[in-house]
Amino acid sequence: MKPILAFLLFALAGCASVAPPTHVAEYAPGRIHGYLHGDELPDMSLVLPPPPAQGSAAFAADLESYKSASRLHDTPRWTLAARDADLDFPAADAVFSCALDVPISESATPHLHMLLRRTLVDALDATDTTKHLYRRKRPYMVTGDPTCTPDRQTHMKAQSYPSGHASVGWAWALALAELAPERMEPILRRGYAFGLSRVVCRAHWKSDVEAGRTVGAAVVSRLHGNAVFVAQMAEAKKEIERAHDAGKRSARDCAAEAKALAEEP
Repeated sequence: MKPILAFLLFALAGCASVAPPTHVAEYAPGRIHGYLHGDELPDMSLVLPPPPAQGSAAFAADLESYKSASRLHDTPRWTLAARDADLDFPAADAVFSCALDVPISESATPHLHMLLRRTLVDALDATDTTKHLYRRKRPYMVTGDPTCTPDRQTHMKAQSYPSGHASVGWAWALALAELAPERMEPILRRGYAFGLSRVVCRAHWKSDVEAGRTVGAAVVSRLHGNAVFVAQMAEAKKEIERAHDAGKRSARDCAAEAKALAEEP
């Protein structure tokens, strides 16, 4: 038997004995644990290089990207970036609704909803060590320009590298592209744009976002060794297929979203 086939059969056999929960107790309002714990999370401080130093060619590229994105201030793309900044549920359920072309909610797709919530936690947690190591200042802290979420600026710290939002968005995109391969291109485009929203918002440098995507990919790779995640993926895939078969479509204004996303930095 070929090794890859043996692995898949082993994974599927393991799923049969695992019942993925659709409800997990909150340890604080709105906060739940992810799939991974402690040493199960990848230590990205051992993987990622330091952020670009001021005066370097890489930092010059960050500044150029910042200037390019600044033209989108007070445009529909700026508004979408502000919406993308909200990682709280149920708002975050809608991020990939258009790309996936199905309504996503705790009631309509409970396994997919839980998959997104718990993967978010793992993707954010995996950025912590590197953020604390470098404590890079965010763009608005350097330039003094406003962000797309002024109400959150006082709560943000000088921990720009890597971007937690980009890590989450790319982890979501990779998982969803696996669940709905026929929608892979729009899903990956949305995941890529989700990271760029942080540049548009002036909350992160471009290099922060690129590093965040690396974190997200590492987390998803590690998650595939978690039996509960694998089982939840299987159930979420069924939910997506049932929604497509029933002709259910996203309730979001997907035309407006597509128009906004056409204005990339």
